[in-house]
Amino acid sequence: MYRLKLLVVANQTVDSDELYETLRERTEGAQLAVTLLVPQDQQGGLAARVKSSLDRLHAAGIEAEAMLGDVDPACAVIEAWDPRRWDEILVSTLPTGTSRWLQIDLPHRIARAVDAPVHHVESADAEKREHARVVV
Repeated sequence: MYRLKLLVVANQTVDSDELYETLRERTEGAQLAVTLLVPQDQQGGLAARVKSSLDRLHAAGIEAEAMLGDVDPACAVIEAWDPRRWDEILVSTLPTGTSRWLQIDLPHRIARAVDAPVHHVESADAEKREHARVVV
């Protein structure tokens, strides 16, 4: 079993089920080490969501840590990127039409800036996720 090291860029979707499931699926055949890179912004409750995400990943046996980055997500990745530390980048966004990151074509901008595979996962809006938890 090999060790796969992922740099995961996420903000509003850091605790989404879609991101969690994508990471959990990546553990099949690999020992996964994840660094959540969270661009700084003024979003309330972000620290609690990051902690929740780390707790969930640890409970699934996934090695995980988090770090803050530049408010501009592309700059955050470029400043943090170290090919000796990570193998791939995973960008987690809100859905098309809602995501500011997709409007600026973030996954492709990152792919052009670094020499590594860049993947994308689309997650439900945090407000909709919270509403779904309350309804169910």
